[in-house]
Amino acid sequence: MRARGFTLVEVMVALAIVAIALPALLMALYQQIDDTAYLRDKTLAYMVAENKLAEMRLVISSTRNLSAGKDSGLASMADRDWYWWVETKTTEVEKFFRVDITVSLEEEEQPLYTLSAFMSGDLEAGDAETGELETDAEGDLPDEPDG
Repeated sequence: MRARGFTLVEVMVALAIVAIALPALLMALYQQIDDTAYLRDKTLAYMVAENKLAEMRLVISSTRNLSAGKDSGLASMADRDWYWWVETKTTEVEKFFRVDITVSLEEEEQPLYTLSAFMSGDLEAGDAETGELETDAEGDLPDEPDG
């Protein structure tokens, strides 16, 4: 009668399979953790860009002018500092302006998120030297339709 249990060869094969599979599982887990952190950072960068766009819309509504050119700054969200850059340009379409907001964790790092928005309104391109844009004589708000 034969004794019950595993032979030495069966145990060695099982250990070899575990030794091959375990590092692959750990690498997949580490990759998933890195991807989750990246998605968290990208989501927060999106929120910073959206906040900056909302702030710009409020300023434009109250001051009735839009400064063309570039601006940059630092914002805090989720106990972290975020660097943002805003570039406002005129477009080929009259009374239509493009605003690009770029957000990054580090000042000289590749951006995590870039938000492009278009603002319409009865703003007119101001002096090229000052780069300032102002509303028309009727005083319409940039995001307010006529009528």
